[in-house]
Amino acid sequence: MTTTTARSTMTIGDFLLRRLREAGISHLFGVAGDYNLEFLLQMEDRDEFTWVGNCNELNASYAADGYARLNGISGLVVTHGVGAWSAINGVAGAYSEHVPVVCVCGSLPLKALDRKLLMHHTSGGTEYDDVMRGYAQVTVAQARLTPQNAVTEIDRLILTAWQRKLPVYMELPSDIAYLDVEVPPEPLELAMPPSDPERLSTCADAIVARLSSARSPVILVDIDADRFDVTGELMELAGRMQLPIAAVNTVKGLIDETSPYFLGLYAGAGSKPEIREMVENSDCLLAIGVRRVDTTSGGFSDALPAGRIDARGDAVDIGSDNYQAVYLKELLRRVVDKAPARTSGYSRRAEMPQEPSAAVMSGPLTQAAYWSMVQDFIREGDVLIAEDGTSEAGCWGLQLPPKCSIVTQAVWGSIGYSVGSVLGTLLAAPKRRHLLFVGDGAFQLTAQEVSTVLRHDLKPVIFLINNGGYTVERTICGKQGHFNDIANWAYAELPKVLHPGTTARTFVVRTPAELKEALAAPHDSMIFIEAVMDKYDAPQLIIDSGHGMAEVDYGPRGPQHRPGVQL
Repeated sequence: MTTTTARSTMTIGDFLLRRLREAGISHLFGVAGDYNLEFLLQMEDRDEFTWVGNCNELNASYAADGYARLNGISGLVVTHGVGAWSAINGVAGAYSEHVPVVCVCGSLPLKALDRKLLMHHTSGGTEYDDVMRGYAQVTVAQARLTPQNAVTEIDRLILTAWQRKLPVYMELPSDIAYLDVEVPPEPLELAMPPSDPERLSTCADAIVARLSSARSPVILVDIDADRFDVTGELMELAGRMQLPIAAVNTVKGLIDETSPYFLGLYAGAGSKPEIREMVENSDCLLAIGVRRVDTTSGGFSDALPAGRIDARGDAVDIGSDNYQAVYLKELLRRVVDKAPARTSGYSRRAEMPQEPSAAVMSGPLTQAAYWSMVQDFIREGDVLIAEDGTSEAGCWGLQLPPKCSIVTQAVWGSIGYSVGSVLGTLLAAPKRRHLLFVGDGAFQLTAQEVSTVLRHDLKPVIFLINNGGYTVERTICGKQGHFNDIANWAYAELPKVLHPGTTARTFVVRTPAELKEALAAPHDSMIFIEAVMDKYDAPQLIIDSGHGMAEVDYGPRGPQHRPGVQL
């Protein structure tokens, strides 16, 4: 006798919402538009989600990115054409940085496609696939839902986003959300497929053999170590075999910096000499998801050993051998279980943060004094959201307490990202303290999202550097260029403008003493600190990075060689 699993019916919109909730998503980011209103009404009727409601779709995509980094996956809702195109930069950033975002686009009704009707939010023609073709460049999977494929495609896209750690795009035609379809009763299970047994065993044996016979083995981690949640396995392996772990700047804070096995940040010539020597001279470098990007490799000054082990999310290269269908977490678990225990190996002595000189702490506020005081302010478990440029470089120089996270766009580098992202991180991890570090230039791109943060009664500490423009760009080209200048805002007044009646505590600080007073304020609401500094003051790390970027970008005859053109 054949038994069949009982199935029930749901509307397509309700089934999509059910699957998003089963994936662990409890907040949806986006902007309402006429092609998604029926779906948003279904969302409110189910009463299972918090609709965040962003100021624009770009900010919503940044917030969804930040949320997914701490929650594991996120949902973004836009409307056809105008909304989708507005969000695509943020989705592209998620694609670049391996962040699983499910983008749901309320789209043209199917009857318009069937009858070739000319609709608004389009180019005014019958090219109905243009948005999907655009999103195909920055997402790992795409689909237009229909009554025939909705159940299959909803599951495929959500599971693909989670398994591949990349964004996906689905179009929900506005006239099918209320149509009933047959749906499975089982909840959606977010799980990686099992590895090929032979490939898994052979690959794990090869890695253990290489590590065991090496004189100077080292682990080097990039963003996939975070996305595929293998930090625990890596720390266990390091402890078992006494291995040093270095990190690319994309995952600053991922490895406990108080651990005796943490080596430090590796960025080619931008690394400390002892770190560079150990990584580049390792006779067995276990590289976890390492990508050779200019901003993470010291302008391609890295020199990773040719015989390294390159382990990615679903494949591994060991010399001439390639292992497919080997999934990272399962692989590392097998490696840990097979690895021999060692009683001696690498162990470093923890460094104490250096005390700033009295001269640094007197007079006007400087970058040196600012970051020294931030160092004293951060505490265990903090989430640091760092904007590309000066703020990012300053955070890279910090010595973090345990269980801290840094959220930044080290590869995509879209300025303004951090202001939207902090909204997402706050909602994903409400019990942690969130510190936003942003410059005035980047802030002006997405400042209005502070109103959404205040509307949801969220309480980050916002550190804004007001130094009159794009500092990171001044280090690359145009120290005195007017194109790197911006209008000066009364930044500390903005919370009151964006949310009248707010209890946010705001400060304008120009000296270390004033910053110290601001940092001592009670944290019972948003704290907004506008730190005024000289426009030509910048951390040495960002100056060196900017000069290196100019060499890569412009070549030997570029303008960077003119006197006074760079900070």
